[in-house]
Amino acid sequence: MIQEKTVVIQHDLFQGQYRLLRVAAPKIGPNVQPGQFIHLKIPRMEHAVLRRPFSVFKADDEGLSILYATIGKGTAALNSVQPGEELDLLGPLGNGFPTLGKDKTIPVLVAGGYGNAALYLQAAGLPAQGVAFFGGRTAEDILCVDEFKALGWDVRVATDDGSMGTKGLVTAALDPWLEEQKEQFQALEIFACGPNAMLRAIGDRALEKQITAWLSMDRNMACGVGACLTCVIKRKTETGWEWARCCKDGPVFNAKEILWDE
Repeated sequence: MIQEKTVVIQHDLFQGQYRLLRVAAPKIGPNVQPGQFIHLKIPRMEHAVLRRPFSVFKADDEGLSILYATIGKGTAALNSVQPGEELDLLGPLGNGFPTLGKDKTIPVLVAGGYGNAALYLQAAGLPAQGVAFFGGRTAEDILCVDEFKALGWDVRVATDDGSMGTKGLVTAALDPWLEEQKEQFQALEIFACGPNAMLRAIGDRALEKQITAWLSMDRNMACGVGACLTCVIKRKTETGWEWARCCKDGPVFNAKEILWDE
């Protein structure tokens, strides 16, 4: 974990309500692994003690970028940040996605909303390209399709209102494709990021079909370093279950580890 004073290089509207923020972070950027996140101290919120977690969209030797939506006071304050301003970051944090298993030949990405931003580095770094399923409420919520296609991925889209791709949840696009793959489930490996309901649906399908699946769990985080236990989930053990911290032990877990609350 590194604390770094970074400088904003770019901060623009990306699409609809989503914004792209890029910072010069030569210490953190080169160390980011797919699926990890950073903790950002929001400027002009001196009364706020806690930082805000953001998944890393892209990272390189010079810096990193995040994609975010304005959903609260923190991100609303972040909107006003201009190029040249300084931002205080902690990162990279958490345990991210593993690489493709040795016996796996077909990687599958599943994202809900802007969860696909957290999957970009994974898509870019895997030794093979596969199929990416993106779901959102409307076409405006489907991000980065061209970026993933440029990496060689077959992108399938589903929207709640049918304004882009298949009408329905992301599983409406995923399920027919999985049915076509039923003779080669052992070759599939799923990497998913999105809201909890989507993650549970993906995890349930993976367990039923005996497909390896890695889920980036969506939990509110406070400290970001494993001290406060705000972001815990139940993880299965040989004798029952234990608490696991999404910020420290995750956010990525194997689907078979997770004990979902009924």
